[in-house]
Amino acid sequence: MNEEYEEYGTADEIYFSDEETAGGYELDLEEDVRNRFVGLVEDRYAQAEQARDFDEKRWLTAYHNFRGIYAKNIRFRESEKSKVFVKVTKTKVLAAFGQLIDVIFGTGEFPIGVRETRLPEGIAKYQHMEQGGTGIETSAPEYKPPETMEKPKNPYDVGYEGDGQVLGPGATLTAVKDVLSEAIEEANVEFADGASPNPQALERSPAKEAARNMQTLIHDQIEESGGSSELRNALLESALFGTGIVKGPFNYNKTLSRWVTNEDGEREYEPLNVRVPRIEFVSIWDFFPDPSATSIDDCEYVVHRHRMNKSQLRALSKMPFFNKDAIRDCLQMGPNYTEKDYEHELKDDQRTEDYGSGQFEVLEYWGIMDAEYAREVGMELPDEVDDLDEVQVNAWISNGKLLRGVVNPFTPYRLPYNAFPYERNPYSFFGIGVAENMDDSQQIMNGHARMAIDNLALAGSLVFDVDESALVGGQSMDIYPGKVFRRQAGMPGQAIHGLKFPNTSQENMMMFDKFRQLADEQTGIPSYSHGQTGVQSMTRTASGMSMLLGAASLNIKTVIKNIDDFLLKPLGEAYYQWNMQFFEGELDIQGDLEVRAMGTNSLMQKEVRSQRLTMFLQTAQNPAVAPFVKISKIVSELAYSLDLDPDEILNDPEEAAMMAQIIGAQNAGQGNGEPLGAAGEQPGAMGGPEGAPPQPMDAGATGTGGGTIGTGSVPQAGESEFTG
Repeated sequence: MNEEYEEYGTADEIYFSDEETAGGYELDLEEDVRNRFVGLVEDRYAQAEQARDFDEKRWLTAYHNFRGIYAKNIRFRESEKSKVFVKVTKTKVLAAFGQLIDVIFGTGEFPIGVRETRLPEGIAKYQHMEQGGTGIETSAPEYKPPETMEKPKNPYDVGYEGDGQVLGPGATLTAVKDVLSEAIEEANVEFADGASPNPQALERSPAKEAARNMQTLIHDQIEESGGSSELRNALLESALFGTGIVKGPFNYNKTLSRWVTNEDGEREYEPLNVRVPRIEFVSIWDFFPDPSATSIDDCEYVVHRHRMNKSQLRALSKMPFFNKDAIRDCLQMGPNYTEKDYEHELKDDQRTEDYGSGQFEVLEYWGIMDAEYAREVGMELPDEVDDLDEVQVNAWISNGKLLRGVVNPFTPYRLPYNAFPYERNPYSFFGIGVAENMDDSQQIMNGHARMAIDNLALAGSLVFDVDESALVGGQSMDIYPGKVFRRQAGMPGQAIHGLKFPNTSQENMMMFDKFRQLADEQTGIPSYSHGQTGVQSMTRTASGMSMLLGAASLNIKTVIKNIDDFLLKPLGEAYYQWNMQFFEGELDIQGDLEVRAMGTNSLMQKEVRSQRLTMFLQTAQNPAVAPFVKISKIVSELAYSLDLDPDEILNDPEEAAMMAQIIGAQNAGQGNGEPLGAAGEQPGAMGGPEGAPPQPMDAGATGTGGGTIGTGSVPQAGESEFTG
């Protein structure tokens, strides 16, 4: 393969150079084998395309129901006037899509977690300093810093020279850790594996640190490469068609905007190119898996169909390991893209022209190939690979030309596609979506809605039965208020009769409502969960609505579990493997790690976990239990369960102790219900300023202090207020 990165400016230069070098050359053995290799790939593509016919019909029906349009092969009778389409399917699909988005992106943290294994291999679970020490002397006589470690500068001016520089008030655990980290890096202190036997010695967990670094790195890479938007497209297709597909991660060179200040003090633009992993959304219409497989792990091969214009095809020549001569030949042969039948159906209008006539069909093949074939087409394989063995290859084909043929670059070998079902069919590769589940209900709702409208049009108008023999000839039959019809003399009976047809729209709408309820049952998405108007029965109370919504979430939990198993976990493992193979940063991510999909956890367990932590925290307030409980850890985990960052909102133990003293002083000052003085001192002992006794209250002339209780004359017998 030609691996040089030549760049060509215009199409004329490409064709000119191609015309000079084309000439007449005979096919050698390698070229003949290449053609057989291309033929083998195209044959597998044809088999996968033919095996997908039934699924394509299901997807077209689902798409038409979602868009609210009738298929082009639907014909109505002459008597059917209404062609209304009630788009209930669209409402259900968008409701399911919204629930998936809320679970994946609604928690503020992408639901892919990385944690260390219970028994890490190749990395210590705990490490401690062999001689102990923190670099800051403490009161323990047997606790000495290592000789190789210089004493850091005391960040707090407390104590005297030579007294050990013991930390005084205001020294927090966070500040101590910062000082220790700098001192450890400067002294190159060595750590021993295992937990520290001395509780005062510095201890760390390398396995946990590596897991947290890897998790932070994966989340940052997904955000930087725009992975969220690609995942949203895949989630929409999974809810609509039943299967969503995500490709990658692949290497992607991203340009970071950066301005630097030069020697003259001027700011200059110096962009920085970094290599990051990137995932892509693949439409289900362009994906052709192995017909005999029921999941991506069972696939022997997959074919990804691309639709490219000339510019996009030329751009492939600048990518590594693409054969530029084959790309030139393909361009010279002309466009070869032909629209499929389903592509004509996907057009909303009645266009029949083939607008893909100026484009190219490029097939991207990932799968297994015989090692002998791979060597004959020019692939370099290790000597230990026998000709009878199989190798995983990646090939790009267009116009019968092999544009690229390389061995699978990933270690370990994997197909770079993740296909996840909305509702899994265990006997098929493709899953079942919301639109397919309610297809029958949608059709019956449309039928009864059309019947109701046609009946209303007939019952709402008055039909006249006219006896023309009883009327004078030549009269106009137009009807309007004040109309006068002239009758023939001597003709008996009424000449004009009005006919009214019965109204059956109410019965039709009752059937419509019945099948709308069946659509709720078929999809597992009740109407009240996505804003149905009208409040009735249990939905009149908050507790009743909570019970109904809780029961409705049972169906979406199975969907989230499918996403965990078939998308989030494989995608997290792919990012982990990419970082272990290609990451060039300085972040320490080496460790015995495992990837966890937390979509189900974010939906099912977070609320339950927060409730259990709250209950345990209340139990820990018991004085007999409190000494055995790490309150700070419980509060930190409670903050995590509530999607809060403990590092931002929680104090460390030393800061918490200081805050407790401050709060205690404030409570002591307010214990008698009076505020503290200006300087924070308590009022005088006898309530007056400087402890002076208060002045006595004026008793008044009656001796009651101005009050009215007990004043006046005593009622006599016979008076109204006499009680005696």
